[in-house]
Amino acid sequence: MADSTVYADDRAAYAGAQAGGIGIAAVERDTGINKETLRVWERRYGFPLPRRDAAGERLYPPDQVQRLRLVKRLLDAGHRPGRVVAAPPQELAALLQPAAASPSQQRAAAEAPEVGACAALLQGHDIDGLRRMLSQAMLRRGLAASITEVFAPLTARVGELWMNGTLQVFEEHIFSESLQLVLRQAIYALPVGVPGGPRVLLTTLPGESHALGLLMAEALLSLEGAACLSLGVQTPLAQLPAAAAVHRADVVALSFSGFLSSRAVLESLAALRELLPQGVEIWTGGSSRALRQAGCPEGVKCLDGLAAIAPEMARWRELLESHV
Repeated sequence: MADSTVYADDRAAYAGAQAGGIGIAAVERDTGINKETLRVWERRYGFPLPRRDAAGERLYPPDQVQRLRLVKRLLDAGHRPGRVVAAPPQELAALLQPAAASPSQQRAAAEAPEVGACAALLQGHDIDGLRRMLSQAMLRRGLAASITEVFAPLTARVGELWMNGTLQVFEEHIFSESLQLVLRQAIYALPVGVPGGPRVLLTTLPGESHALGLLMAEALLSLEGAACLSLGVQTPLAQLPAAAAVHRADVVALSFSGFLSSRAVLESLAALRELLPQGVEIWTGGSSRALRQAGCPEGVKCLDGLAAIAPEMARWRELLESHV
């Protein structure tokens, strides 16, 4: 998420916004909605309604980009395009409101106090304070609990704040860099795998540029004794079999956010399962709805959240011992 290409895209997006609109490539990256879909919606639903620059290229006003973000969230939640694309912003916001929770549900969903505190420090631009609090949370709770109880919910909170326009792109990048720094320091302090632990190759596929989920998974896997090698983000699918062979991987672990369509996620997983030897397992995680659908390819393990990593590691060790 923090590579030079992304920052260049952001600068271009801001330049376009100042000139009265944002180009279609920047809108695609910002919202996760591909260019062709935007054009189809324009013809079919009358939204979005981009302006045109002197060369005839589409320029999307910032308010339409914000509305497209809301549309994308609703599509990821299962709504149909015909229901939400042409809906006014007020209706979209109402659809995004959660149902009232019971008192017991509210207590169960209570956030760790560090989540709100870190979000406030980020919004107040106290970056040193933010990094101290992230480090202190890890010292108090330990690595595993800090990830599941603080870092993952905080990442979701920051995503929501960015999605609704409360945070700017540069602020979201600062958070990402701060948390990556804290997590990498924790990973480097861990032993490099344990005898008998799986060798795990971690990455995302093209189109998935968010690295935080991948890094949190790497930390939890390392804590459980896995020997991890991260390829970073956006590794071409065709490169993964060679990488797995060279590094003698037992598991290829992939992270999926909501940026790729469910169809793209499932097709990619099915293709990868065909490319990899059967002895190499595929583990997936993240917020993508595709991972919770019945159509997940056979031979792919869809982990239900970061907390599922420890039980999956225990299963892997039991399987290994049964073959000894």
